This record gives sequence, structure tokens and C-alpha cells, in this order.
Amino acid sequence: MDEPTENKLCGVSTKAVVLDKEGRLLTLFRTETAPVRPNTWDLPGGDLDYGEEPEKGIVREVKEETGLDVTDVKIFDASARIDHEGVHWLTLAYKCLAINGNVKLSDEHNDYKWVTPEEFLKLESGPKLMRYVQAIKNSN
Repeated sequence: MDEPTENKLCGVSTKAVVLDKEGRLLTLFRTETAPVRPNTWDLPGGDLDYGEEPEKGIVREVKEETGLDVTDVKIFDASARIDHEGVHWLTLAYKCLAINGNVKLSDEHNDYKWVTPEEFLKLESGPKLMRYVQAIKNSN
């Protein structure tokens, strides 16, 4: 019989492929003290606040992590996993367009660059992020 699921935690996280007018995407470099995948390239995103609509959550996270405002926000992927602490996470991936180009990083990242999807796929990053960027590349 399966393990009981009552009193288990479930969370929702978001990631964004933020594109500029030239079709390049914004990638952020995680600090060496990042709790997950330190010193690797990342995409903006984070956890939803309680009661927050997912689309509003990703817009907020992009603004908090990059200082950018975004438009044309569209979901293109959803996946689930159970982490090492037993929390069941649903991750929603969005594609969006940067309105302004003045990046201002939060303390979660210490570098950024605008790259083509092909360039991103050559960087050190996580497999899920690679899958997201490959999906964007294939859709163009």
C-alpha cells in the first residue's frame, strides 16, 4: 500500500524564460552560497506566496530577482517532483518578454547575461532549465 499522504506539504514554484526584443534570454548566475545548485546559471523564478495567482507570482519573482517588468506572460510547462525533504513541488514554467532592459540583481545572483537559447544550452545549469530552454528553442 502507498504511504499516507495526509499532512504532507505541497508547494508551487515558478521559472521564467525572459526574452528580449532580439529573442535572447536572460540567465542569472547563482552565488556560491545558493542553497540549490550554487555557481550555476539559472532562470528567474521562485515560490508562490500563499493565495497568489501563478501568473502574478512569476511577474513578481522576475521583478524581485532582476528589476525587470515583463509582458506577454504565457505558461508552457508544468512538472512535479518530491524533494529531499518530502515536499511535493509543482513547477510552472513561463515564457515572457522584458519591457525594459535595465537588470538589477537581487542577492540570490551575482551575474547575468543575455544569451541565445543555443548559448544557454552550453552553460552549466540544471536539467529542468535545459529542458525549458530547449522547448523555447524548438518553438521558434
